[in-house]
Amino acid sequence: MPAIRIPADLLPSDGRFGSGPSKVRPEALAALASVGTTWMGTSHRQAPVKQVVASVRRGLADLLRLPDGYEVVLGNGGATVFWDVALFGLISRRSQHLSFGEFSSKFASAVTDAPHLEAPQVITSPLGTHPQVRPDPDVDLYALTQNETSTGVAATPRRPDGVSPETGLVAVDATSAAGAVLFDPLEVDVYYFSPQKALASDGGLWLAACSPAALARVEQVAASGRWTPPTLDLGAAIDNSRKDQTLNTPALATLFLLDEQLRWLNGNGGLDWAADRCRRSSTILYSWAATSDYARPFVADPAQRSTVVGTIDLDPTVDATTVCAVLRANGVVDTDSYRKLGRNQVRVGMYPAVDPDDVEALTACIDHIASALSG
Repeated sequence: MPAIRIPADLLPSDGRFGSGPSKVRPEALAALASVGTTWMGTSHRQAPVKQVVASVRRGLADLLRLPDGYEVVLGNGGATVFWDVALFGLISRRSQHLSFGEFSSKFASAVTDAPHLEAPQVITSPLGTHPQVRPDPDVDLYALTQNETSTGVAATPRRPDGVSPETGLVAVDATSAAGAVLFDPLEVDVYYFSPQKALASDGGLWLAACSPAALARVEQVAASGRWTPPTLDLGAAIDNSRKDQTLNTPALATLFLLDEQLRWLNGNGGLDWAADRCRRSSTILYSWAATSDYARPFVADPAQRSTVVGTIDLDPTVDATTVCAVLRANGVVDTDSYRKLGRNQVRVGMYPAVDPDDVEALTACIDHIASALSG
């Protein structure tokens, strides 16, 4: 690796640009440290923890602007675990999946392997784009992804034309979008995610905003007699969430940091404020790439470019692996492209915790490295 030193006046104030786990605000970490001896190592069945769980559920309902009748449910594990929860507790018979990256394809693969379900419909599109849903009376759950973290492609969740919640649920993987990208909750029945990205916490939980139709589907599936592993029982997760707890022991640090981030987001203006902050960051990144001699946005259609995960292709003369290594050596971390894409690319997390000024500083750092490499 070339020994390139980035001048201090070019460096961002905080060098964390990971797409997940993402930057956790120093103020939230300080708050966690301040209660370390009274919070960590305490019982999750007692009032202090249950009060924070209740605060998280209220905070998410406010942030996501959930309509009456929607409930925030949480359980152990991340969004990957929720795919298994969904294939046992939400899909009656057959699902349709929009697959346009690593994470959207994984849910489709999990359902394909489930012996109690019919083969899913899987609609794909080239990497860097997203496909469109196809209404089908044979489908009872439509699995969408709001933001494909691996490619930096964003899609607006919409209910398929002519499909009612009673016949076809809309389940949206919002792991890297929740809390940072606008959406209409009435278009969605299950909006699920884990908190280690836009919600600036740690892993170990899944959370889902469920519509009345989704809650009714869980009861219908349970009444059918389908066997479900106890830890993947969505009905049990709903019952426990209504008591402001989880089935098994949760990660207390994750809960605390999540609550801190929700308070910060809601206190600053909620989802509108968060989405605008991310748009500012992404505008800086994409505008820089569009005018650069050696960089360009990977997602060709501006309407499909993510405002929270930016993917930028570099000219072959500027090796992205070297760029990322030099950045890391100078304290700017986690700008590497998604490993399975195999592109000469940088990937930048631009969640609400990331200051837009730091995104601008990052572009200056990359320019400095590219210049040094060419010289």
